[in-house]
Amino acid sequence: MLRVGVNGYGTIGKRVADAIRAQPDMEVHGVGKRSPEYVAIGAAEKGYDVYVVDQSRVDAFREIGIDPAGTVDELVAGCDVVVDATPGGVGATNRPLYERHDTPAIFQGGEDATIAEVSFNARANYDEAEDAEYVRVVSCNTTGLSRFLAPLQEHYGVEKARVTLVRRGGDPDQTGRGPINDAVPDPVSIPSHHGPDVQTVFPTLDIDTIGLKVPTTMMHVHAINVTLETEPDDETQVRELLQTEGRLLTIPEYTDIDGAGTLKDFALDAGRPRGDIWENCIWEESITLRGRDLYCMQAIHQEADVVPENIDAIRALTGQFSGPESRSITNETLGIDFGRLRGRTELAADRQTAD
Repeated sequence: MLRVGVNGYGTIGKRVADAIRAQPDMEVHGVGKRSPEYVAIGAAEKGYDVYVVDQSRVDAFREIGIDPAGTVDELVAGCDVVVDATPGGVGATNRPLYERHDTPAIFQGGEDATIAEVSFNARANYDEAEDAEYVRVVSCNTTGLSRFLAPLQEHYGVEKARVTLVRRGGDPDQTGRGPINDAVPDPVSIPSHHGPDVQTVFPTLDIDTIGLKVPTTMMHVHAINVTLETEPDDETQVRELLQTEGRLLTIPEYTDIDGAGTLKDFALDAGRPRGDIWENCIWEESITLRGRDLYCMQAIHQEADVVPENIDAIRALTGQFSGPESRSITNETLGIDFGRLRGRTELAADRQTAD
């Protein structure tokens, strides 16, 4: 049983901790917290051992009824692997701590790619992380694009990818983010940072990205155009290829899911914890083929889609499972399967054929 520490128990860290707890081959050794607030209380109530950044903060946690298990230094010393889910830039300051204890670590997409030996996506380059000590799970947007591009690259080859990213202004708890009432090019220059980040996973890929922020906290939306090297037979062939991917969810027209709001409502109705959507959500109606040019639109839940990637990164670092084996275990334990959508689509098609 792998002992995994989660240093940073916020938007990503709390989700990763819960996902670790669901795995048959790993356990949460403890979580690292800087501030004694409602999230720390939630961690203690879930039974996670809470470790503080340094000894000077112990009394502040005790004042709210949390008796810390120790310091983050002690947490790292007792772990087989650490997931660093601290805010962007903080992970770089933490790496010497992990090095001092010779503890492998996983960083998040907010860190510069140079922090780790591998920028990781479970579908695209799992094997590259097997001999690494430090990996960086790429950002939510890069994760979504890598999942989408990997099967296309394998089956058809990708000559060029062009993506416009309509990005949420902030997460629901980020009250200081924006814009409040605007659509802001971010950045104005081209490409946005997302294209170069995808190239840390696909070094030879030709990709351009444009980004803008809008006043929503729900999800990102990508408008994608990919020029393939080999022309598919038809749109159905592409759709069926995407449907074979466990973390790509194609949204049928009959569902009447017309945006991020209804996607989140659907996830809540399905009993997903926190309404999380771990999959890329691709609208089937948007999948359009014009010769070798493929177009589609997908939604990415920025709070959740990197969570299964972190779980797979833990297994990649420890070398216990192959990529397909790890993804299968992670998908099953987290319940990454909205298969009933596909099943109802097939049922409707069968009825039409019968008629």
